[in-house]
Amino acid sequence: MHRFAARGLLESVNATFKTLPVCLFLLLSARVQAAPPVAPKPGPTRSVSAPSDAERYARRCQSQTAQRIARPQGTMLWGTKRSWDPEKPTDERTSVLVSVALDAPRQADTGVTALRFDGGRLWAVPAPEAGATASDVVGTVLQGTSSDGKPVEVAICGAEPAADDPGRVFYRIEAWNAVAREWENPCVALDRSPAPRAFAVGGVWDASGAHTDAPGRLTFACENGAISKCIQWGYAPWASRDGQSLAGLHQACTRLARADYCGNGRSHTRQDTTIDIYDRLGVLERATEVTREWDPAKGSFEAAWAPDGATCLSRTRDGRALEGILQECPGRFQTEAADTREAGGETCTVRRSDVKPGAALLRNLSYGPPKAEPARVQ
Repeated sequence: MHRFAARGLLESVNATFKTLPVCLFLLLSARVQAAPPVAPKPGPTRSVSAPSDAERYARRCQSQTAQRIARPQGTMLWGTKRSWDPEKPTDERTSVLVSVALDAPRQADTGVTALRFDGGRLWAVPAPEAGATASDVVGTVLQGTSSDGKPVEVAICGAEPAADDPGRVFYRIEAWNAVAREWENPCVALDRSPAPRAFAVGGVWDASGAHTDAPGRLTFACENGAISKCIQWGYAPWASRDGQSLAGLHQACTRLARADYCGNGRSHTRQDTTIDIYDRLGVLERATEVTREWDPAKGSFEAAWAPDGATCLSRTRDGRALEGILQECPGRFQTEAADTREAGGETCTVRRSDVKPGAALLRNLSYGPPKAEPARVQ
């Protein structure tokens, strides 16, 4: 049984340690440790022109800018900053970078015409004659897109194979901040992960949290976001188990990690929330032993999950009333289902009206407020 410490200990799942607990920390209302104060830099004036492409690319990967996070962040899907302007009010479903194109790099080594994504890593096209390595793509500048559709250039500054799985590669990336006119790490930095890296993941996630296969495009999923964490917890979408793809479990995990019950991209959790995850393929199994991070006797069933959100809900993770969830996505859940019991024996308070009880791919427990009986929604 695996458990993950959401305090940033993003540990890969090892099948031989299934009895270890997993503490999952979700990032709503997280206290983000601010970087040391830096003197404000003068903004652009009419007499200052933007740097040329050559000047801009020469400045990439130089770590010129400190992290600009200076206030708490919400629960994140991509793990990226919402805006280049830290004072600008933003929605939790916005990002300075949601995808990149692999064709027609803006800058690349001589002869490289594109990048190719395969098995959790990027490859140069065409591959070097001497043999391909993870570092072949370092220095490449790709054309990316923000959540508002604006273009943003992304530089690959490092490639670090994971210690436990060399086939999985962490990338250090920087994006061109057109406001500050500097290269910055677009990933949100937390005290537990002050210089976050990113996984390359095929396809694109939109503001609702839905994933779409998009040939030639991928997502750089930062370490502190749900997309990346679910890979670390064992649900790599390019992998399979017993002949079955884990892509659906990974997508369901991104909903579970953020408590996105309605499947609309809205999270309903607090920082430092401990939960227990288990699935029907046995990638993660339900905890049975007491550890420092988890006590099975104190946990109770919270929800069952499909790729598009919760299929059944016993109670909310953050303690808010179920009425609020029903109002957020009206008509999605039945309050008086004929069968309120899940395949695993868990009891639901409300259930999706459009899916069968066995449709859930993942389930979770959490500590939640103590109560004698699940309250029925009237």
